[in-house]
Amino acid sequence: MEKVRVRFAPSPTGYLHIGGAHTALFNWFFTRRNSGVFVLRIEDTDIVRSNEESVKAIIDALEWLGINWDEGPYFQSKRRDLYLGAVKKLLDTGKAYKCYCTQEELKEMREKALKEKTIPKYDGRCRKRKQGNTDKSFVVRFAAPHEGKTEINDLIRGQVIFDNSQLDDLVLLRGDGSPMYNLVVVVDDAEMEINYVIRGDDHLANTPKQILLYEALGYEIPKFAHLPMILGEDKARLSKRHCATSVMAYKEMGYLPQAMVNYLSRLGWSYGDQEIFSVEELIGNFSLDKVGKSAAIFNPEKLLWLNSHYLKTTDEQKMLENILPFLEKKGYERKEFDDRERMFKIIKGLKERCKTIKEMAESAYYFFTDEIKYDDNAVKKWITVQSCSVIRKLITELKNLEEFNVADIEKIFLRTMEEKKLKLVQIAQPVRVGLTGNTVSPGIFEVIEILGRERVLKRLSRVIDLQMTNDKA
Repeated sequence: MEKVRVRFAPSPTGYLHIGGAHTALFNWFFTRRNSGVFVLRIEDTDIVRSNEESVKAIIDALEWLGINWDEGPYFQSKRRDLYLGAVKKLLDTGKAYKCYCTQEELKEMREKALKEKTIPKYDGRCRKRKQGNTDKSFVVRFAAPHEGKTEINDLIRGQVIFDNSQLDDLVLLRGDGSPMYNLVVVVDDAEMEINYVIRGDDHLANTPKQILLYEALGYEIPKFAHLPMILGEDKARLSKRHCATSVMAYKEMGYLPQAMVNYLSRLGWSYGDQEIFSVEELIGNFSLDKVGKSAAIFNPEKLLWLNSHYLKTTDEQKMLENILPFLEKKGYERKEFDDRERMFKIIKGLKERCKTIKEMAESAYYFFTDEIKYDDNAVKKWITVQSCSVIRKLITELKNLEEFNVADIEKIFLRTMEEKKLKLVQIAQPVRVGLTGNTVSPGIFEVIEILGRERVLKRLSRVIDLQMTNDKA
């Protein structure tokens, strides 16, 4: 029985794109489902655009998503001798040739093809030229067969047939001696014994060229599966005008990796009506025959909904690990986070009302600083002479409260409601504005307990002073 070997091979020319993460996940699910080997290969032959910062960004994104690899990362820049050896083999067997055409000649070919409304491609003239030694610069081209057809039995798309007469004599080696993409991919996949190539369908046009190279080099051809593209809601290719396209941008916006993995897994892959999946379920249920052929549409609102679900269902300990970097970035004193039980209470109240970790951190500011920003409309509506008389009574009762806990705080409010013939909202909202500066927060009894007696009394006294100042004004 064959051992499944797949690879994820990003180019380190920027961040890990949503589409790249989608491809990585599907490769990873397939590998883990089949107890195979997942290889990470960095395709850094583009010396000008590749950089170490991008390599780190890609690896950080994969690790954030929880994708681990069994081999690698391998770097193509360190495997140059393999590629040059393959080119020599093709030259020696007459399956490649040196092309001495100038840029002017290539431009003429393109213009002629456009004028004649044919496919712009190299016309093969250097196949007939003498291949002897010369000081003239050259590239090495593949002597692609121009007769017959190349068939791909794609595991997602089924049979796809290409007419060889439409294929170009692709460049294998640039004039500066650096190898080209189609060559290095074939050599690497063969040398690494990759037997399943799972990638985006934007690579489909490269596949017949690569199959012909496999055959010319005497390599075993892997099975191919081309995943549907991810598009924006306007059916155009996903770009920054639709949404953030960097995986790590979502981490910075306060998304959980579980939400991103769950969401991307459902783009182009179906499993009944189920929406929420654990990683174990995704691996256990994944198969390529459930991947569709049509492009998937990226819906930011659906991702946000999933993130909200995972915020609610993730335990407080894990959420504390996630929210601390956001809180620390705001510059609050570190001692504010030392009481873990207090932090758990804050998180429990906020995660039910927020959709991202960043929103939680922003909403929690009044727990960590006394510099309260009052909403003018909230103050105007709720901080009145009447409400402040009730707040004065609450200050007295809270000051004398023996046990400062939710249950006893609630009793004070209930007694006040009965005595003053008021509804809870008529008491809770003025207090909420006084403590948080706004009209939205977790339960008011929980907020009072978490803030603690000293902070609560100070803030309620301050809001009375604010009302008196406003009246005088």
